[in-house]
Amino acid sequence: MIDIGSNSVRLVAYEGLTRAPTPIFNEKVLCGLGRNVATTGRLAEDAVNKALKALARFRVLCDTMQVERLQVLATAAARDASNGPEFLERAAAVTGRSIELLSGRREAELSAYGIISGFHEPDGVVGDLGGGSLELVELNGQMVSQGVTLPLGGLALQDLAGGSVKKAQKLVREAMAAVPQLDALKGRTFYAVGGTWRALANLHMRQKGYPLHVMHGYRVPPRDVLEFARIVERVEAETLEAIDTVSEARRPLLAYGALVLDQIIRRGKPKTVVVSAFGVREGLLYEQLDEEARRQDPLLVAASDLNILRSRSPRHGEELIAWTDRLMETAGLDESVEERRLRHAACLLADIGWRAHPDYRGEQSLNIIAHAAFVGVDHPGRAYLALSVYFRHVGLSVDDVSPRLRELVSPRMLDRARILGGAMRVAYLVSAAMPGVLPRVPIEGTGGKLMLTLPRELAPLANERLQNRVKQLARLIGLRPDIAQA
Repeated sequence: MIDIGSNSVRLVAYEGLTRAPTPIFNEKVLCGLGRNVATTGRLAEDAVNKALKALARFRVLCDTMQVERLQVLATAAARDASNGPEFLERAAAVTGRSIELLSGRREAELSAYGIISGFHEPDGVVGDLGGGSLELVELNGQMVSQGVTLPLGGLALQDLAGGSVKKAQKLVREAMAAVPQLDALKGRTFYAVGGTWRALANLHMRQKGYPLHVMHGYRVPPRDVLEFARIVERVEAETLEAIDTVSEARRPLLAYGALVLDQIIRRGKPKTVVVSAFGVREGLLYEQLDEEARRQDPLLVAASDLNILRSRSPRHGEELIAWTDRLMETAGLDESVEERRLRHAACLLADIGWRAHPDYRGEQSLNIIAHAAFVGVDHPGRAYLALSVYFRHVGLSVDDVSPRLRELVSPRMLDRARILGGAMRVAYLVSAAMPGVLPRVPIEGTGGKLMLTLPRELAPLANERLQNRVKQLARLIGLRPDIAQA
């Protein structure tokens, strides 16, 4: 998919049309098509030439990757400029594809679909900040309300305000004075979409020394956002810590993105701000799924895909889900729907590190899971998944786990990660990661005991090592350990 935006022109090639789309190639060129469109009404010729060169490169790359279906989108700059139709005609000739020019409302709708695709049961208001416009749209679950588009993109603001952040503040306040989507935001989540906001979030993340360098799902309290936004509005971009991680072409837009976000929070009073790596492109993919695929859980789909790609036996991961279901139900360990969902995902991911050297399986698994391109899971959930599989490999002590990573999970989640890791340590020792064993060796809480039952032909498995692992797990749950023969 090629996205011709007001600031950047981007190519993203996906592995397939699935509930958890995985990019296999992603490249952008900052062309600045929207520069000066607000005041001149036209796309600058140098920006047009740069965009056409990028599109020519993207077409060759698509041919090289043998892309089966190429869709090309264009947004605010091409929509608002008087020479936009001429540019789109030239762009279509270069790409060899017709180009869908999105209206503001259509862009808002697709941004909302992108959030539905990337988050589990989202609720709040989506804000998609581009170079030329800001789209705002309310959503609840899979229900999307009508959106609005405002001329508050970074390039547009810079242009209209003559490069003055102070003048831009007034423009933003006036534009947001009566926006119903912001009235609907109070006490809910604001989903921030767009490259400038992701760049701001990256700077905030690095300033805090945040332990997980994953942008999607990065959650920040509104007060922290306001404090950081004020700093970005006030100081030169070059003085910001870790500014070298932001491209030079985007740095001048940071202050404008910050003041737009500042005003959204002041007007809307959200409960929290969450950064999304998903937006219009992923929304378009989600729209093309059938109803059955839309109902799938994107986290479980992605975990299942990784299970198939990297585990010794994908079926064993499925059996581990049912095996731990029985443990949780009989041992009196209550679970919320979300906790059960995360446990199922962890079971699917339990064996993805087996090819590493035994001394590094825990560390490698933790890093892969914590930083994987998962969606539909927040950062505490990522940490729980990673820690569960880490404990399965290295043991149940928390001493060697990064204290910063542990900070992401609650005491309850850490406890549940240790319990699941302990259960996995029993499961893999008794099954050797092979399918067909776990259904024959149930583990359950009964009569104050944690009972692992082995059929007669598997009774020799009950050595001292297995007994110790059952004992460790029983201690975590508060039961007495026992291994019985059926």
